[in-house]
Amino acid sequence: MSALTPKGPYWVTVRQHRRVLWAVPAFVAAALAVTVALRVGAGDPYSGPSPVPLPDRGYDLLRLFLQSAGGVLVFLPSLVGAFVAGPMTARELESGTWRLALSQSTTARAWLGAKVAVAAGVSVLGSAALVGVYRLGWGRVFGTYQLHWADRGPYQAGGPVLVAYCLLGVLVGQLVRRTLAAMAVTGLLVGLVMLALGALRWSLLPVQTVITSLPSGRSAEGLPGSALLMDFGLVTAAGGRLPADACVERTGRLYDCPADMDVTGRYVEFHPASHYWPTQLLETSLILALSAGLLYAAFRLVRTRRQG
Repeated sequence: MSALTPKGPYWVTVRQHRRVLWAVPAFVAAALAVTVALRVGAGDPYSGPSPVPLPDRGYDLLRLFLQSAGGVLVFLPSLVGAFVAGPMTARELESGTWRLALSQSTTARAWLGAKVAVAAGVSVLGSAALVGVYRLGWGRVFGTYQLHWADRGPYQAGGPVLVAYCLLGVLVGQLVRRTLAAMAVTGLLVGLVMLALGALRWSLLPVQTVITSLPSGRSAEGLPGSALLMDFGLVTAAGGRLPADACVERTGRLYDCPADMDVTGRYVEFHPASHYWPTQLLETSLILALSAGLLYAAFRLVRTRRQG
């Protein structure tokens, strides 16, 4: 048992923040209990003889809970980063108490390593557990309104990108010295990275394209029900593409296209559900690469601070 007990700066870090460290498993346990209870109480609105889904209060409660949980978990990396940046690291840098640790046979690298290791370990384990809890409930209501695999919230909360973003928050939090500034800057930077990668996310893999002839009903014909629609429009004989309403502007009817436009069909571009995990892994890889750069910068910076 003693082999598992943290020593030196690791013990000090765990001791300083033991309340928060205990709060993490307590929060995960509470989330698990609520999710299991709601999932057990959720009926099946599609089980009746009617082809129309019937109201089910338990099912609706589970959906509402997961919609709210997904929105909350999107902000988890910024919250993690703000805590690590402020109370855990910057407060000691600002007050100078970190130099006391350095005077007790602890190097600057060991001090920072303890902060990073404890924060990263708890963040990774805690966020991974929350992802598992979320997927436990999400599997019951997958694909319903605002719970599609590509929706903001379910996408982040249901895969490894949440874990990677939390790790990113831990490492960004090591770079700023003033407590309040560190919390604000870290939360903002993590949020901006999430927004930037969110804008690029669906460019990581090529879209699939389906071309159908005119006229044939819906604009999204040929699109799988679980797919993420990216673009659609009209196709000309030469292979060119026109907006979906190009014919309407000329004739007033959706698929009544003048001969001079030479429209031969429609196209639909989409990401199938099978792109979920490859996109998750690619985005996670980008975040981890950025995190590695921040880790290197943090250790370089702590050496500069020690010399100063």
